[in-house]
This record gives sequence, C-alpha cells and structure tokens, in this order.
Amino acid sequence: MRDLPSKLQGQLSIRRAERARLIETGLVQQGISDPAVLAAINQVPREFFVDPEFKDKAYHNRALPIASGQTISQPYIVALMAEALQLTPHFRLLEIGTGSGYAAAVYAQLVDQVFTIERHDFLVNLSRSRLEELQIENVSVRCGDGSFGWPEAAPFDAISIAAATEDIPKQLLNQLTIGGKLVAPIGDQQSNQSLICFKRTEGGFEKKDLGSVRFVPLISDADEDLPSD
Repeated sequence: MRDLPSKLQGQLSIRRAERARLIETGLVQQGISDPAVLAAINQVPREFFVDPEFKDKAYHNRALPIASGQTISQPYIVALMAEALQLTPHFRLLEIGTGSGYAAAVYAQLVDQVFTIERHDFLVNLSRSRLEELQIENVSVRCGDGSFGWPEAAPFDAISIAAATEDIPKQLLNQLTIGGKLVAPIGDQQSNQSLICFKRTEGGFEKKDLGSVRFVPLISDADEDLPSD
C-alpha cells in the first residue's frame, strides 16, 4: 500500500470516522471482504475526486455527478470490481473511463501499474492533476476512445470498464492475459445492466454475474461483438 503525501495525512484523519462508517456499513456489511481492497478504499481520500459542491457527500455510498455529464462511481461498486478482479501487486491494469480518477487511485494502491483512458479532455486534465497532488505515480492517463484499449501497453492482467456496453469490443478482450479478468456493466440505458466478470481461458471466456448496476454508456467507435458462448 502506497503512502500519501504527509500534508494529506492530516486531512485523512479529519474524516476518519466517515471513512470507517462507509467501509463498515457500505462495504463490509454488503459483502466486501478482501482486506487489501478495504485498505485501498480507506487510503484514498474520495473528497479529492468529487466536485466541490458534493464534498459533504464524499463518503456517502452513492454515485455523484462530475463534469462532462459523467459520474464518480459508488464506493461499493469500485470495491466490488476491484475484489472481482482479484488484484495482486504485480498486476498491470487497464481502466476504461477514468472520470475524476477515483477508481484509478484505488487500483493504484493494489497493482503495479494502472493505464486509464478517458474520452473527455477536461476530465483527463482534472484526474491527472488530482493524482499528481496525491503523488500517485503509477497511473498513466490517456485521452481517447477506450474501446480500442491501449495496445502498446498490453497485455493486461485485469481490465475494468466503468461504462455500460451491450457488447465488449474484441480489442479489449484480446488485450487480456490468459487467466486475466475483465469486469464491465453489460446492458444499455433503457434496460437493466448487470456487472459481469469475464475470465479469459485457453478456450474462451468464463462469465460470472455480480449483480445489477447502473452506469453511464460506453461511447465507442468500435463495432465488435463479444465472443459467443
């Protein structure tokens, strides 16, 4: 687990009770049990990643609006995705949908390198500045269409998609190592979405349904289909 700058440790202490309440009632009581994931959520100051008018709600277990019509994910969902990916310190992780950078900051506590892609220039610059302020140095942020992944950095041990899609682009599936896992919300804005964990095997992909979710849509130029069962 990486240490935050000393100037921020005091601010973390101020909101220690809020974070502890979130972790106990919003994560542990909802089934999150991985000690490393719980420690990572506890380490990252979520108030740094929400818009100023929502700082008093930073430790509420809910998604919040951010710039460019996007949202910062509910802490429980970030923890659920991290736990499903079974992250270990040597992993290289690709995230699609950086947003304000919160999930990337959490993943950065758990893996060796995070590569994260965001379509909106404003959010790219915002997330970079926040990660730099927290001195989180193992995250690379790129502006672009996440459906194409990050080919020159592939393969990845884990891929997290923070936007809903009906079909996962083959480029992303192909950038996953054998044995690696990809977590994504599957569905559209008009129907129910399910958070699905895909594990790549020698012969294809195994799937596990993690429950109902609601994400903003993945905007993609790709038109690739998920491999058939």
